[in-house]
Amino acid sequence: MHFLLPILFILIVLYAPSFWAKAVLSRYSAHRDDIPGTGGELAFHLLKQFDMEGIKVEETALGDHYDPLAKTVRLSPGNMHGKSLTAVATAAHEVGHAIQDQIGYRPLAWRTGLVQVSQKLEKVGSLLVLATPVLTLLSRAPGAGLLTLLSGICILGGPILVHLITLPVEINASFDKAMPILKDGQYVEEQDQKSIQRILTACSLTYVANSLASLLNLWRWVAVLRR
Repeated sequence: MHFLLPILFILIVLYAPSFWAKAVLSRYSAHRDDIPGTGGELAFHLLKQFDMEGIKVEETALGDHYDPLAKTVRLSPGNMHGKSLTAVATAAHEVGHAIQDQIGYRPLAWRTGLVQVSQKLEKVGSLLVLATPVLTLLSRAPGAGLLTLLSGICILGGPILVHLITLPVEINASFDKAMPILKDGQYVEEQDQKSIQRILTACSLTYVANSLASLLNLWRWVAVLRR
């Protein structure tokens, strides 16, 4: 029975932030007649206001994000066309990333580079870890096998590093960029500002779950090899 408690704790820590974030975003996604424009319209407006008209705004089915390579703010259909607090906050958040890109915010550039590299190397890391026992037997050199294993583990740890950098990037986009824009520009009513803070916090917390998931994946690889 006792062995179930650590598993339950891991599951709660791993999935609770994601569930909470989805619940918050859903809670404030209801249409509001008092909101003057859609999330997409706000994104276009803010990009023009900050002299970033070269950046595009597109609808996507892959989740709200800013693509620094394509210089594009991408919003889900509900946030692109919706008049809700979630739509407004999400649009401002993604424009916040565009502002980071424009001013040369280094953590964003680091994340972009690391994502490209880690995606290419992740399969290589898995192959190196799986091949370690075979290479050790064939070469009869434990040192070579250990070096291969450590190389694979380091490569598989790449996504963890990406998510560790991602969290401060998201917090900056939410609370150093989006929140001041919405508050100082009076794009939301004063009574809605606490709700906006919750939504922006939810946007950032989704990456905590992603970080923990990457760490759990690496731990599983190590546990398999220890057998």
